[in-house]
Amino acid sequence: MVDTPTVSASTLSDRVIHFAAAADVAAAIESWRAWLRAERRASDHTIDAYSRDLSAFLTFLTGHMGAEPDVPALAGLKPADVRAYLAQRHTLGIARSSVARGLSTLRNFFKFLERQNILHNPAVNAVKTPRLPKSVPKALREDDALDAIRAIGETHDEPWLSARDTALMLLLYGCGLRIGEALSLTCGDMPKGDTLRVTGKGRKERIVPVLSVVREAVAEYRRLCPFAPEKNAPLFVGKRGKALNPGVVQRQVRHVRAILGLDETATPHALRHSFATHLLAKGGDLRTIQELLGHASLSTTQRYTAVDAAQLTKVYEKAHPRAKR
Repeated sequence: MVDTPTVSASTLSDRVIHFAAAADVAAAIESWRAWLRAERRASDHTIDAYSRDLSAFLTFLTGHMGAEPDVPALAGLKPADVRAYLAQRHTLGIARSSVARGLSTLRNFFKFLERQNILHNPAVNAVKTPRLPKSVPKALREDDALDAIRAIGETHDEPWLSARDTALMLLLYGCGLRIGEALSLTCGDMPKGDTLRVTGKGRKERIVPVLSVVREAVAEYRRLCPFAPEKNAPLFVGKRGKALNPGVVQRQVRHVRAILGLDETATPHALRHSFATHLLAKGGDLRTIQELLGHASLSTTQRYTAVDAAQLTKVYEKAHPRAKR
């Protein structure tokens, strides 16, 4: 392994990310990461993912060019060099979605370098993003979603932890929240009426309706929670009163998934997909669902029509006399 300068990268996993880069590129990376955090308000998860993408590219360039890349080397890259990197990622069996995200990261980094007058190189933008297969959101069946919510409340011995997990799962399924959105709520955001103000991707706010069962579950959790509900404190906390880590939630859902025999696609995010899919199945219109989910583009929401159509096809093939052979 090549000894490389290290850009200290404070990540959620507390692992340092190594960048195979000369000092001038390492300094630019530090500035880029600081810009992502301060100007783009990117989360630690996002910065961690971007940094690993860039690290993989620079490691490839070190072997490809025979030396750690400096600013002049990055400025001299050709589209063929970028394609060679993408080809290597494909050979390593990296998923096309991950390769596409990596290319997006490189475009972001090179655009930053251009804005900072460090270099100008259109080579990355000249390479087309790998075509991705159309993915269909993995929603749970209604009874599976409800069973999962009930079961997760039975995985703790302490009542307040059971109430916490139940309330959180109901927020994801009942309001269509992303896990990050739910965990970013403060005690001051706690739903007291029929709506909830949510801050989503890009710091965009939206208002979502809150069912009484969701509101009551959150209130019961806070009633049992042993930590004072200070206005700016996290609404959902761990055993020590600190902000609840999404990894803890994911681990709990994996445990419930095993108990109920659910598919591996049954994740916290699947409850958000289930929220949208079940609304659509009950007659909800796409524009309304788009607003509730906080999607910037209607085309993103339209994926759920494929989910509903797939379910209808299954029902048809199972029930219609002409479908039986």
